[in-house]
Amino acid sequence: MSTPRDLSAIAGCAEADGSGRLFAPAASRNIEPISDVLAHHAPSSGRALELASGTGQHVAVLAGRIPHLVWQPTEIDPVRIASVDAWARHSGELNILPAQPLNATEAGWSAKHAGQNLITLTNLLHLISEEEARTLIREAGKALAPKGIFHVYGPFLRDGEATSEGDADFDAKLRAADPEIGYKDDWDVIEWIQSSGMDLVQVLEMPANNISFVATRPF
Repeated sequence: MSTPRDLSAIAGCAEADGSGRLFAPAASRNIEPISDVLAHHAPSSGRALELASGTGQHVAVLAGRIPHLVWQPTEIDPVRIASVDAWARHSGELNILPAQPLNATEAGWSAKHAGQNLITLTNLLHLISEEEARTLIREAGKALAPKGIFHVYGPFLRDGEATSEGDADFDAKLRAADPEIGYKDDWDVIEWIQSSGMDLVQVLEMPANNISFVATRPF
């Protein structure tokens, strides 16, 4: 997409804390289980690319939890880029690079970010179209170094069905706001990963009905 969709009224807002940092309650809640998954699967060294870094809360924690990787956060929104950098400064972690602007739903970005040992994405696929999701996953597969790890976290349908009334309602609100977006099906995501040249490593049920997909580029 050429410009970000404004879904803040539905997807949730991040609040400023007065120090340049934005704070999203959801990011605070889900970072511990996400960091557990990434710490288990992360390579022993190299480069990590965070797509759609949001407020920057995640990378500030991940850089400390996985200090042997150099972390490159990215965002499409200039306000959030500033927040990411503010969180990085606040964390004191020296393995976080300045945030870069990146629209991960556009084709071609993998050429600039090739050779990544880890790529992670949180809570974006339900906010973009199927075509954009497929493009993002395809580009991630191209950007990975051999044996690199790709991780996706978020809410998904299971075999076409929502797992709770709350998820069904949220999915319906997203689709009412924009018919192109909404929860993606778990089997579709697996197919998109595999058709992008990656091997599926693990599918993990996460808290609050979320899923983590972990894949690798075999060569």
